Amino acid sequence: MKTLPFLGYVQAGFPSPASDYMEEGIDLNKELIRRPSSTFFFRAAGESMTGAHIPPGALLIVDRSVKPRNNSIVLAVVNGEFTVKYLVQHQTGCQLVPAHPKFRPMPILDGMDFMVWGVVTGIIIQPQKPGK
Repeated sequence: MKTLPFLGYVQAGFPSPASDYMEEGIDLNKELIRRPSSTFFFRAAGESMTGAHIPPGALLIVDRSVKPRNNSIVLAVVNGEFTVKYLVQHQTGCQLVPAHPKFRPMPILDGMDFMVWGVVTGIIIQPQKPGK
């Protein structure tokens, strides 16, 4: 991938004068992908993770080499299907927790076909157009 120009920082609040110079370029591979051989991309579907800033269509960067920690956003396989949720671990086990109140947590039970496939290490979203 080509290195893209980095023009500086921009205020998200009140306007400020723009930089009159260009800083060093940004290599998105270096910024977003720490371990290329274990990193994969997925598109999010559904609304269960919108509270975690993962809208439908978001591009998820998933690293299989990262060990999940409590409250990590993970790509899990449950009964043969992929899902993206928070992995919440507690003394009695773990559960996959959505980031939208309309959806219920999914306890991981004995005998369930369950695997953490990878950890979400980045999320790329497109800004919405006003009025949408």
